[in-house]
Amino acid sequence: MGKKRTEKIVFENVKILDAGAKGVSVAKAPDGKVIFLPNVVPGDVVDVQTMKKRKAYYEGKAIKIHEFSEHRIEPVCEHFGACGGCKWQNMKYSQQLFYKNQEVYNNLKRIGKIELPEFEPILGSEKQLFYRNKMEFGFSNARWMTDAEIQSGTEFDNKNALGFHIPRMWDKILDIEKCHLQEDPSNEIRNEIKRFANENNLTFFNARAVEGLLRTLMIRTASTGEIMVLIQFFENDKNGIELMMNFLAERFPQITSLQYVINQKLNDTLYDQDIILFKGRDYILEEMEGLHFSINAKSFYQTNSDQAYELYKITREFAGLTGNETVYDLYTGTGTIAQFVSKKAKKVIGVEAVPEAIIDAKANAERNNITNCEFYVGDMKNVFNDEFINQHGQPDVIITDPPRDGMHKDVVEMLLKTDVPKIVYVSCNSATQARDLALMDEKYKVVRVRPVDMFPQTHHVENVVLLEKR
Repeated sequence: MGKKRTEKIVFENVKILDAGAKGVSVAKAPDGKVIFLPNVVPGDVVDVQTMKKRKAYYEGKAIKIHEFSEHRIEPVCEHFGACGGCKWQNMKYSQQLFYKNQEVYNNLKRIGKIELPEFEPILGSEKQLFYRNKMEFGFSNARWMTDAEIQSGTEFDNKNALGFHIPRMWDKILDIEKCHLQEDPSNEIRNEIKRFANENNLTFFNARAVEGLLRTLMIRTASTGEIMVLIQFFENDKNGIELMMNFLAERFPQITSLQYVINQKLNDTLYDQDIILFKGRDYILEEMEGLHFSINAKSFYQTNSDQAYELYKITREFAGLTGNETVYDLYTGTGTIAQFVSKKAKKVIGVEAVPEAIIDAKANAERNNITNCEFYVGDMKNVFNDEFINQHGQPDVIITDPPRDGMHKDVVEMLLKTDVPKIVYVSCNSATQARDLALMDEKYKVVRVRPVDMFPQTHHVENVVLLEKR
């Protein structure tokens, strides 16, 4: 049995037909099964070597390209292919938008099985590179060797890496020279940290042995020019920590918020950690239409600031506010959408499960002198009920922007019960959005749909839907 599973087959002259979910492309094998393969573009004709055989499909990789697709372009990044980040960097941007739009349409049609209006054109991102305001990198003393490095036969004495996890490999880090996702000085800060650590023999983390000083690096930037740098150290080595932090403070005086964490847990999530402020203040400020939002190390904020502004404008337009409405903003996060629409509403009620986010939301509202927003913390399915509506008044518009899993069925039931005339549903996962829309279809008709591209070079896409009561 084992032999059969690992048997690798080569299919020649296979045409790539489509771009599928999760950024892989799709082809058909001669036996009719689907093949999923990365780093190719629809229209390419390739030889495929299968890596895995499943009941209904193969997973493979292209080992030779016979014909290049007209939609193919040269990736700008030297790490393309090895790094799992920007999977679509070899595809023209117009074509990326086509496939994103297609995915939203297929999900709403196939999963939702609902009547759809004509889509409004997908909103592309003006910046297709250097658009992210938050990047996280890992340190490792056992760097991932790329195929090119292995074939070169070069001996690498220094195995330290600061970069990204190799997809599906929790303990392997690809060393990154230049990443095209975050504006300068992001690359310079990362490369200088690596250089200084190597020169001063500061140890890089080893995930298997669970040892080493330097664990992760987070860089956040804002459109205001402010910069946050946070380093997670694993070992509590006072001298090593101070050496690195003092170096950063002197080398990059423009860092607004310089922080660190000593994290000795098995995972590197920040949420339960004490964050130590080394220099500056413990947040950076983002600005949008004159509103200022503070972002701390644990805050959630849309990762593409420019495109978040466009997304919020579409959300506000779909809501069609006149100034007299009571608006509920479900899954409000740090209250950015709530505050963004507040000047066109009578009052806005924001609800969110993460207590820290609500503390941020209230502080931001106060900073922005907004008096018609109220924020409440709690699990949506428990908080959003009849009593809540009796207390805060019947909503005229509900905006909902749930996490990837979509809305809990109790929340959908409550939405139906509210009898609200309009719902604006913002989603980062059109498959779960489609499932929720199907549950609401009896009472609410989808009248507008507009996909928004927040993440160029990747398969991810946001979608905004306006529902009106039938």
